[in-house]
Amino acid sequence: MKWPSVKIETTDGMKSGIAPQIISASRATDIPAFHAEWFAKRLDAGYVRWVNPFNQESQYISLMDPKVIVFWSKNPAPMIPHLAKLDKRNISYYFQFTVNDYDKDDLEPRVPPLDERIKTFKKLSKQIGKEKVIWRFDPLILTENISVRHILNKIKKVGEALHPYTEKLVFSFADISSYAKVMRKLQSAGINYKEFTNDEMNEIAKGISQLNNSWSIKIATCAEKINLDEFGIEHNKCIDDDLIMRITNNDNQLLGLLGRDTCRQTDMFTSTISKKKTIKDKGQRLECGCIISKDIGQYNTCFHLCRYCYANISEKAVIKNCDSLDTSTDSIIRNRKEEAEQREDETG
Repeated sequence: MKWPSVKIETTDGMKSGIAPQIISASRATDIPAFHAEWFAKRLDAGYVRWVNPFNQESQYISLMDPKVIVFWSKNPAPMIPHLAKLDKRNISYYFQFTVNDYDKDDLEPRVPPLDERIKTFKKLSKQIGKEKVIWRFDPLILTENISVRHILNKIKKVGEALHPYTEKLVFSFADISSYAKVMRKLQSAGINYKEFTNDEMNEIAKGISQLNNSWSIKIATCAEKINLDEFGIEHNKCIDDDLIMRITNNDNQLLGLLGRDTCRQTDMFTSTISKKKTIKDKGQRLECGCIISKDIGQYNTCFHLCRYCYANISEKAVIKNCDSLDTSTDSIIRNRKEEAEQREDETG
């Protein structure tokens, strides 16, 4: 599927662009954590320029009339003050909020402390509704210091705090050997990782299922081939047409886009919507269940610098790219740059 072509008025004149109705913000970086002010400015401007990481070609994306924005973040606190802009424009949204418990494992050196992230999760859930805040424990990682038992204890610790504030937990198993640069980053940090066996994945799934006996939330895996149906664990759609229709009140324009029949009233109290086709995002991995969207993020722009991340080459690359994004007014970006420069001075 192709998004509608439009003309976009930019600071450099009129440009050809696209007008997607579903925006992903973003798989490539943490826009809510580090680029919230940038995003708010782009929303006011009505467009964003996205650079293809493979051929470096620019694409202009209209933000004049999106229907839904899906945010991905480990710290959405900086975005919360800007949500009123979306509400005012009747743009629906929800958050994929990753809350891992790796504070003592040197896997996520720049994320806020766990207690702070849990407070943010609760605040966001209370403000926008728990159906719009999806808890991700992602990825699950085995190391010489993190066993299956440790992983389940970590999930239990976070889940006991968060399950009243969400309707779903999504997790995935780290597939380190597929990403050579991730392997190098973990090795340089002195972290000896282990790949999951099928038995270990099933053991974790069984443990999560048992924890969920008291939580009663949906459990799903992200882009995993393994079938965990026996544990009540589904394959997830992170960009989820069912959730989108729910939070947009079955928006008539989205019905056609999502390949559904018009809402039919069967009696005074019941209406039905039938699916006519699937609209899987063909640009994602084979096991990914996401529907189509347009991602507006850029690689090498996330200052969390997680050891397992495939989206950053190095801290220097992040600083360089963030300079080009016009994020100079973001205080959190300024602080990260100053910290990086200080480390460089100290190490020569």
